[in-house]
Amino acid sequence: MKKRSELFFSAVQVPVDGLMIILASLSAFSIRNLPEILLLKPKLYHFPLKTYLTVIFMLTPLVLVIYAIEGLYNLQVTRKFWHEALKVFSATSIALVAIIVAIFLRREFFSSRFIILAGWGLTVIFVAVGRFLLRKIQKHFLISRGMGVHQVLLIGSNGKMDKIKKIIEKDPGLGYRIVDHINSGSLQMIRQIKKQMGLDEIIVCDSMLTDSEQEKLIDYCAINNVAYKFIPTTLQTARLEAGIFSGEPIIEVRNTPLEGWGKILKRTFDIVGSIFLIGLFSLLMALVALLIKIESFFEKKKGGPIIYKNERIGGAGKKFEVLKFRYMKWDMCTDPNTPEGRQAIEFEKKLIEKRSLKQGPLYKIKNDPRKTRIGAFIERYSIDELPQFFNVLKGEMSLVGPRPHQQREVEKYSEYHRRLLTIKPGVTGLAQVSGRSDLEFEDEYKLDVYYIENWSLWQDIQICLKTVLVLFKRRRN
Repeated sequence: MKKRSELFFSAVQVPVDGLMIILASLSAFSIRNLPEILLLKPKLYHFPLKTYLTVIFMLTPLVLVIYAIEGLYNLQVTRKFWHEALKVFSATSIALVAIIVAIFLRREFFSSRFIILAGWGLTVIFVAVGRFLLRKIQKHFLISRGMGVHQVLLIGSNGKMDKIKKIIEKDPGLGYRIVDHINSGSLQMIRQIKKQMGLDEIIVCDSMLTDSEQEKLIDYCAINNVAYKFIPTTLQTARLEAGIFSGEPIIEVRNTPLEGWGKILKRTFDIVGSIFLIGLFSLLMALVALLIKIESFFEKKKGGPIIYKNERIGGAGKKFEVLKFRYMKWDMCTDPNTPEGRQAIEFEKKLIEKRSLKQGPLYKIKNDPRKTRIGAFIERYSIDELPQFFNVLKGEMSLVGPRPHQQREVEKYSEYHRRLLTIKPGVTGLAQVSGRSDLEFEDEYKLDVYYIENWSLWQDIQICLKTVLVLFKRRRN
């Protein structure tokens, strides 16, 4: 699990690199007359600063994309400077080739070979120095304030694990703090350690652990947002990320790609997407609000709210209030804090017992008599869920993810079902576009876990597009 400080410094790295590229380009421009001065030759070209800046601002995003492709934005607490400088040199050289090709095709950009070569050399130096300084700042906070330090538990007793332990204890700059070193994979012991000291990662090097024990450990780590890493034994899995730890091969089991840059990309997509969709559906939401308000005057309990807030369980088990257009009669809304609400809950329990279409933790009431006329229509086509775009904008939900469930539903989960709470719930999701509310809970769970383990931004876009088509299919009542 990546720390907030790691995400922050990795996100800041992009604008810092962009700034260094621009400064390097301006420095190259400022010394553009140097060859003519040294060789006492007249300048053979004229290139205005305004035009030059236009070209630089066009090329800078291209260079940053090449940096990203070359792996310069992979999230790590610490990196060796010379290794990183070499990657900067390599990536900038690739960008140089792309720029030379572009100039060959369109010579009107500019024709100064000196500026091109000086810009390349200075970019390598400026970017490498910028990264060095940023890494020094990050390491300072890491060592002096413990910002970004990973609490790690070591499991296993052998020469390799003893070596890793000595390395971590000797070098605090690695970003690890050993909370304990145990010989067995006892979940009871691990839970106690996590409760008392906190836990971010587990490193296992124990050939005596059975596949069943390791699977339980992996599930525990996934549910509790603990990174699981191991020195390979017999475990076989497709969700692996290999690496080297002080010369030893080490493999991390990834619960989801939604860590590091995956989390940043998804949040960016959520913000941009929710703002766009709020604007797109603003007139429809205003119309629905007006119709609900008009209909509320004819209800038994008049003047009910337009938006109904319903407590749900979100990512990491945090409670939040999901926003919906009210589609039930106001006196039938299940607010446990009022006498009417408690009566409504009892009535709902009877309806679930007699009319529920689902088995397991979730329920779906057939021909629900509590719906208003407008409510039945907006619920049938999921229009009632449009206000959830504001939940997305606030960061309580994502556009795509597992369905948000109520506390009483979560209490009926089996332990393995809690995998659904490891990411934010979504307005839509893989389960919704595969069967909407008609799927049995266990089938819905399997689809959501597949989504968690195989997330990609492109998959989110596809699910959003499919949701539009699915909305026109009538739900079972």
